[in-house]
Amino acid sequence: MTTQIFQASTLYGTATLAAALDSGCFRPADRRILLVCNNAATPETSPALDGMPGFERLRDRFDDVVSYNAAIFPFHPGGWTPRGDDLPLWERYLRHEWRLGTDDVELAVESIQVNPSLALAQIFTGAPVTVYADGLMSYGPTRSKIDPLVGTRVDRVLHLDLVPGLRPLLLTEFGVPGELVPTPAFTKVLAELAPLGEGLPALEEPALLLGQYLSALDILTAEQEEDLHVRMLRGAAALGHTTVVFKPHPSAPARFARSLEQEAERLGVGLTVLDTPVLAEVLYQRMRPALVVGCFSTALLTASALYGLPVARVGTELLLERLTPYENSNRIPVTIVDALLPGLSDRRAVAEQRQGMDAEELGALVRAVGFAMQPKIYPRLRPQAETWLAGHLDQHTMRYFKRRRLSALALPGGVPAQLAFIPRNATVRRVARKARSLRRGARG
Repeated sequence: MTTQIFQASTLYGTATLAAALDSGCFRPADRRILLVCNNAATPETSPALDGMPGFERLRDRFDDVVSYNAAIFPFHPGGWTPRGDDLPLWERYLRHEWRLGTDDVELAVESIQVNPSLALAQIFTGAPVTVYADGLMSYGPTRSKIDPLVGTRVDRVLHLDLVPGLRPLLLTEFGVPGELVPTPAFTKVLAELAPLGEGLPALEEPALLLGQYLSALDILTAEQEEDLHVRMLRGAAALGHTTVVFKPHPSAPARFARSLEQEAERLGVGLTVLDTPVLAEVLYQRMRPALVVGCFSTALLTASALYGLPVARVGTELLLERLTPYENSNRIPVTIVDALLPGLSDRRAVAEQRQGMDAEELGALVRAVGFAMQPKIYPRLRPQAETWLAGHLDQHTMRYFKRRRLSALALPGGVPAQLAFIPRNATVRRVARKARSLRRGARG
């Protein structure tokens, strides 16, 4: 007997799994379990994906739905790691709770680098693992070194074709290949969810603004994020859009919407703020937006690549500057959106939907940034990174890197050419050491 366990934390991810199952991306199994993980900061006050509108349309792909939170209570799915010595006990316990018996187990998980996916892979030792990605992070590097006992069991990275021609970098250090979830299957699954938007306003071709709640991730302050939303609104109004819909992040505070409402009144723009949690893709089908505006949301790429809708970005320059540390896993999504999509302030680029880079150029940039983010995991990418930096680094592309990072890795662009002699000059180094010594003495 074989049981497949599909771990999911979002409705979008569950839709991705449903499309993969409909397309035959998984081999037949005797039983399929959807393992629901609620990763909210306070899961007790936030609905899990199986309580969200539309879930019942996806439910029939699975034989059972079980809660990971309930199984490990009172621990939090994102913060709990089983001790190595306890792994056999946890496997025995979960096999009992989920009625697995002695079945062979196969896992399909989200982000293998972190819990709860990593914990599951460790508990079910020896189980083959499929990693599926529903966003742009799969195009970037693995965020941390993974135990080879886990990494070598991953057989593929299933992903949506959000950037046609771009291949994932995730887990390639283990030689894991990428595999596409067919786009028609995914859009068909999303079409099943569209009729559930009965509470949506009856608007046709508005400008749609996507909120992300970046302040919760400590990427922006709340004030900066409010300003970002206002910039989206102003930009859409400047392009002639008089009907605007704002889709806030479900966890975002209400005051984000209030500041937008005040600005919309000043601009004379009709603004509708959605108060019902719904996938952006449902809005694409129901409203057919004339323009989709966001920062670096994956929904920008689904709008463009899967639905052929006009898109525009705002605030990526600020995000590239503010993301810390440099290896922050959001850096690749921000880089892709910034390099690929037109800026909202560029009227002509938005009108023509002009792409900044083709897939080959973007792939080379992503590999260069990926090496700079994780040089110890991807040392084989150094020659490609050096070649790209030597030929493409300029005032515009420097935004994707930090000079200090390039210097630390001895990459082109790290030190201005006219100062390149300094690290090799013994006299200069001696003077610098003496100056530091004198400065410390003065402070004392």
